[in-house]
Amino acid sequence: MTREPSSRSPMGEPLPGFADSEIAALLDPLRDAKGIVLAVSGGPDSLALLLMAWRWRAIVAAPPITVASVDHALRPESAAEIKAVAAQSARFGLVHRALRWEGPKPVTGVHEAARAARYRLLEIAARDAGATHLVTAHHEDDQAETVLLRLVRGSGVGGLAAMRRESRMASGLILARPLLGLPKARLVALVDAMGLVAVDDPSNRDPRFARGALRIRADAQEGLGLTAARLALLARRAARADDAIEQAADRAALRCGLPEPAGAVAEIRLAPALFLEAEEVRLRLLRRAILQVAGVPAGAQELRLERLEALGEGLAEARARGATLKRTLGGMVIRLAADGNVSLTREGPRQRGQSRHV
Repeated sequence: MTREPSSRSPMGEPLPGFADSEIAALLDPLRDAKGIVLAVSGGPDSLALLLMAWRWRAIVAAPPITVASVDHALRPESAAEIKAVAAQSARFGLVHRALRWEGPKPVTGVHEAARAARYRLLEIAARDAGATHLVTAHHEDDQAETVLLRLVRGSGVGGLAAMRRESRMASGLILARPLLGLPKARLVALVDAMGLVAVDDPSNRDPRFARGALRIRADAQEGLGLTAARLALLARRAARADDAIEQAADRAALRCGLPEPAGAVAEIRLAPALFLEAEEVRLRLLRRAILQVAGVPAGAQELRLERLEALGEGLAEARARGATLKRTLGGMVIRLAADGNVSLTREGPRQRGQSRHV
């Protein structure tokens, strides 16, 4: 639960441990937003975000800010916790909107379902508020956990880049994470210094869930050198490499005949030059083409990397032999012609024994 903030840092004074210049550097990339929705659960991270937004608004002409909290209705205390966040928001002069995940909850995969519901509700809140940016309190420790989880899953360089400071959601809303470079300890210290008591959700330490299991083993991981700072550094380096590969794919798209995204198209044909590109670039062009024919924005649909790799390997092997090939992936039919052209069309109604999946 939260309580009234102390008077140790009135509006006219900087927040404890954070100079105004640092808060401005963190949040000023949001200055051009038409409106901002802060996702605040009442945990220490999001309360720190709330405090920073409060202070930021005092030192700059900030865009309109709405605080939104999602009650997942998974714990009996959750409704009271949301009310406490609403009270804090009112004290800071910020509009608050309480959101609730209604309906039956799944028996398995509840964390994944809760996350999907949370972002769906937050997107609705942003749309209703006329906001262009949804801001979360993800921090360096969250980034480190994400990198570890991606490593376990065998992610590629794009996956190891983990969370970005800004990304565009399928709805067009910008998801911003201004605290991504800050360690959790600094956020907790700020909340403590301001006299707030944050929500303690025990599921965050539940070993049945992947992130909970990582947190329980955090000391052992640090003993091996897997510190949050080093893992976050890996994410930044992977992001740098990922951006460079994306730029190379942009240039290769012109050489290979991949059109600019313009909604769903009936067919895309990639020229034989596709097979002259580096394998990673070739895979990214295939992924882009599949999503374009499907009419799905990049990032809105996941294609399993191992299946995309199997498709790429099959096409390259057939091309080397001068053979033709037909495969399906992501609802698309991919055909390699004898002349090296690759066409992608939507898959028709499935008939038993007539489709081969990668």
